[in-house]
Amino acid sequence: MLARLDQDLLLAMRTRAHGPLLEGVARFFGKIGEYGAVWFAIGLLGAALDSGERAEWLVCAALGPFAIGLNFAVKLVVRRRRPVLEGLPPLGGAPTSLSFPSAHTTSSFACAVAITRVDPGLAPAVFGLAVLISLCRPYLGMHYPSDVLGAAVLGTVLGLVVPLGTFS
Repeated sequence: MLARLDQDLLLAMRTRAHGPLLEGVARFFGKIGEYGAVWFAIGLLGAALDSGERAEWLVCAALGPFAIGLNFAVKLVVRRRRPVLEGLPPLGGAPTSLSFPSAHTTSSFACAVAITRVDPGLAPAVFGLAVLISLCRPYLGMHYPSDVLGAAVLGTVLGLVVPLGTFS
């Protein structure tokens, strides 16, 4: 039953509200989410602008790429294949054929949570960005919705447990 719901949600996301503009926007969010790059950049910017919390911001910068590595280890254990929808090829590429969990989502939620711990006022912006990056994955046909949901949980936990204390 859950697998059917996952498949139905994926099909809906791949067939509704598509066109060159929206697909281009989705690809853009996919690109900036690759390898945790946007989160690395945000962390470095925070470190440059907030000298009082520089060490914490640098942890946030490193967390995106770290989350990608952790995510890959989980992928190797789970070994779920990426979705295949007849007549609807994915609208992007991926470094592996493994799907669960979504690396874009894991790094996005880990960093959004950690950044919010450093500066709670940024929560709407960073969680908004994390959600956009995450929703684009099934929209582009790269992941099942459950890949994104599981990754959001994994990323949230990682963002909560990473030590952000002062390292001086």
